[in-house]
This record gives sequence, structure tokens and C-alpha cells, in this order.
Amino acid sequence: MKTLYLVRHAKSSWKYPELTDFDRPLNKRGKRDAPEMGRRLKDRDIMPDLMLSSPANRALTTCREIARQIDFPKGSIQTDHGIYHAGTSTLLDIIRKTPDSIESLMMFGHNPGFTDFANQLAGTDIFNIPTCGIFACSFDVDHWQDVAEGKGRMVFYDYPKKGIL
Repeated sequence: MKTLYLVRHAKSSWKYPELTDFDRPLNKRGKRDAPEMGRRLKDRDIMPDLMLSSPANRALTTCREIARQIDFPKGSIQTDHGIYHAGTSTLLDIIRKTPDSIESLMMFGHNPGFTDFANQLAGTDIFNIPTCGIFACSFDVDHWQDVAEGKGRMVFYDYPKKGIL
């Protein structure tokens, strides 16, 4: 059994127009939502084997804050530039390269790729994973290479404005 957590980055700031999209930081709401969603994961006793993030500032900052909340070692966070603005086929390729010793993978990235990917994997009809939203999906497979469209089962879907489940 493999479990994938797709976490869209928290709300980012447009306050600094001189920054590139890649470098945009979190805004006030994002800085509030990331720790809240981390606490919700901690309340569920979720501790992934691997946290893999887009290296974009807003995604990596979200990842680090959630890691802090769930006591995941900050030095164990990995980044993959391929996640930045990735489509579903690229995201699937990244997932399939995950070592089989990893049972649960938490990936931090961006829309529209994450929403499309969640819907593709689990056959869900989510219109939009909001900022700092978390989509958890399990697969009845032993190898990440076997993850495929429609093979996933949604475990939960949570986002800041939804409230605590």
C-alpha cells in the first residue's frame, strides 16, 4: 500500500512585483494557513516517509512549515524542480521514480497540475484544490511504478477554509 499526499502551496504574495513567480513568498494568510494545515496533519498522526517539494519559494516555505508542525526533519526534505508548474504526466513520472522503500510521499507544488493530477489518480471531480489544500490518496500497490490513472482511492481532502474534520 502506497499513500500520496498532494499539498498545494499556501497563499502567496503579489506585493513585490519585482520578484519572479518562482521567488514569490507567502502572504499573511499563507503564513497562517500552513501551520494550521500542519497541525491538522499532526492531529491525524500523519508522518510521511518523504517530503518532496517544488523548489519555488512559496512551495518550499509551505513544506518547511508543515514539516515543523509534524516534526519531520527539515534536513530530510528533498526538492525536485520538475514539480514546478508540472502537468500530470510529469507528476506521474516523478511519483514513479520514488523508491519503493517509501510507503508515504508528501509532495508540495502548484495548480493547475495538482488538481488535475488528483482527479486523474482517484477519479474524483475536484474543481480546484485551494491554496494549502491537501489531497490524500492511497494505492493498493507495492511499487510506485504501478501508480496509474484511476488506481487511487481518496483518503481525505482538506483545506484551510473547510475547518477541522
